[in-house]
Amino acid sequence: MSWVDQQTMSLRWSDAAVAERPRRGDHTILLLTLLLVAIGLGMIYSASGVLADKRFGAPSYFLERQLLWCAVGLVALLVVARCDLATLRRWAGPVLLLSLLGLVLVLLPSIGVAVKGARRWLRIGALTLQPSEVVKLGVVLYLAHYLAKKGDRIDDFWRGFVPPLVVVGLLIALIVIEPDMGTAAVIGLVTLGLLFVGGARLSHLLVIAVTALPILYLLLMRVAYRRQRLLSFWDPWSDPTGTGFQVIQSFLALGRGGPFGVGLGEGRQKLFYLPEPHTDFVLAALGEELGFVGTAMVILLLGAFVAKGFSIALEASDPFAHYMALGVSLLIGFHALINVGVITGLLPTKGLTLPFLSYGGSSLVVSMVGAGLLMAVARHRPPI
Repeated sequence: MSWVDQQTMSLRWSDAAVAERPRRGDHTILLLTLLLVAIGLGMIYSASGVLADKRFGAPSYFLERQLLWCAVGLVALLVVARCDLATLRRWAGPVLLLSLLGLVLVLLPSIGVAVKGARRWLRIGALTLQPSEVVKLGVVLYLAHYLAKKGDRIDDFWRGFVPPLVVVGLLIALIVIEPDMGTAAVIGLVTLGLLFVGGARLSHLLVIAVTALPILYLLLMRVAYRRQRLLSFWDPWSDPTGTGFQVIQSFLALGRGGPFGVGLGEGRQKLFYLPEPHTDFVLAALGEELGFVGTAMVILLLGAFVAKGFSIALEASDPFAHYMALGVSLLIGFHALINVGVITGLLPTKGLTLPFLSYGGSSLVVSMVGAGLLMAVARHRPPI
């Protein structure tokens, strides 16, 4: 029996439920978000200063842009946190359609920006936007709306289970074309996680998993660079100057950091050894400078964020709020797990940022909006 069946057996979605009077704010999520963002800003400056000076003649180049996105994200977080659930639910359709439009535009040669063979960005003035990041929020809002509205039929394969998979599958297909396998994997995991909690049958999930295996084989083993990247995952030293280079440099950074690190700003791997140390591998740079203790603190902060998100989801009396909070928590959790798995060599290399810490405006703003959604749900919990 799904959460909706257990907790809201006699409860139907209504405007009265949506307009439930807020109880009080919960600042734990805001505090955790600000701590993680502050740590990220410090590490971005430390990890990218030399690189930025060489490329742009300004050590603070990346920091300044991240600060701008941080300001945008903070405003968005505070606005979203003050929204009522009815407003957030009305956003589900527009955000999903907007993200779909962005994925289509980014594939057009005259509009999308290509970097290192990947076409993932749209340029807006001096800034770039990554539509696939917006898709993550769109999928969470859409699935929360769908499960709240039609959760009682989710165990019906064709009428309840397949429709959301078709919608999300279209978005994932466009993301794979960019290509961006990491983001596609995260969205797929969040989707299956929400459908499972929503009451989908395990047999239906297994059918989807088995059906996806041949597609994954073609995507991974029939594309040369992906096949080489996957093979080098088993033994990075088999190609130490090619596909294994990043993870080997990450190992060296983490190993050199020891228990307490070499000191903030004193890392060596960021000096043109570890590629792009301020983005996907920012935790490796942090591990070298702040050591195991600093790395563990960051992981604990991320874990606390996800745990608090689950707690907020469980306390929500409204189905839409429950699934939305759960979706945001799964999104941040899977993102962090995959990023940590990559830098420690437990997973093949993927271009996924570490939530709140890595350089990247779109990722930062989406993560902060996710925090705002959790705060909005916390405000609408039932009174004690």
